[in-house]
Amino acid sequence: TAIQHYFDGLYEGNVERLAQVFHPQASLFMASEGGMVVVPVPEWFERVRGRPSPAAQELQRSDRIVMVDLLGPANAMVKVECQVAPKAYTDYLSLILIDGRWMIVAKAYCQSGTVA
Repeated sequence: TAIQHYFDGLYEGNVERLAQVFHPQASLFMASEGGMVVVPVPEWFERVRGRPSPAAQELQRSDRIVMVDLLGPANAMVKVECQVAPKAYTDYLSLILIDGRWMIVAKAYCQSGTVA
């Protein structure tokens, strides 16, 4: 359910839906020119709000779960592939079970291609 909210939130550009699955203290991590870019979730939400969503652009949707690794009763790592045209991404989502809900606490990602 958490990953579906993530996919739907990305496709719709719906920050409220994304906020249901991202812990407020989470950050996103991406390699950049030999370094690392770290973006706190509230800053990323502003970026999501400021860009046209794939749904609003009527773009084809393509997202899938590649792997789920349960690290214990309250920890999981999920690898997904998704698109925010014109880019395709591979994301590693670290989740923790908090008060009965799976929450994304970190997202490490990279651009894995482009979308036609």
